Amino acid sequence: MANDNQNQVLDENTDLVVDDKSAKRVRKAKPKASEGGSTASLFGIEPYQPKKNEEYMSEGQLEHFRQILLAWKAELMSEVDRTLNTMQDESSSLPDVNDRATQEEEFAIELRTRDRERKLIRKIEQSIEAIKNDDYGFCETCGIEIGLRRLEARPTATLCIDCKTLAEIKEKQNNG
Repeated sequence: MANDNQNQVLDENTDLVVDDKSAKRVRKAKPKASEGGSTASLFGIEPYQPKKNEEYMSEGQLEHFRQILLAWKAELMSEVDRTLNTMQDESSSLPDVNDRATQEEEFAIELRTRDRERKLIRKIEQSIEAIKNDDYGFCETCGIEIGLRRLEARPTATLCIDCKTLAEIKEKQNNG
């Protein structure tokens, strides 16, 4: 199996898998847009299909992204509640030192995850506020449209792809 993977090369221009041994081309199935990759599809919300000549960030688009953000926030809040209940229920004193250490480490990992989600909830709330202020969907740096597909993938995005790429390059240079 490992050898088969090493001998296959993805031809980026044609989306074909090329088998080096037999030079045989096999069509690789592409995932559909609604199958995954989008935050919207995680919550049972179909990706937005803009109507012909529809203005960017129309009322329908804003409502679509508001629903995505609210569903995402609700899911994160339910995770917070689940974690709280789990930690309260399982916080018994275990007689074995190793068991206690394992449980404390699991709690620490869970709390770290919740802290990251707390920051994400703050970003979601900022995005909902931007929708209310009609600022949603436009780059904070240059003011151009972020794009529907980028927002479908990352509803909390505040930068267009060019500004985000530039910011990441600068960050690498500063931290590198």
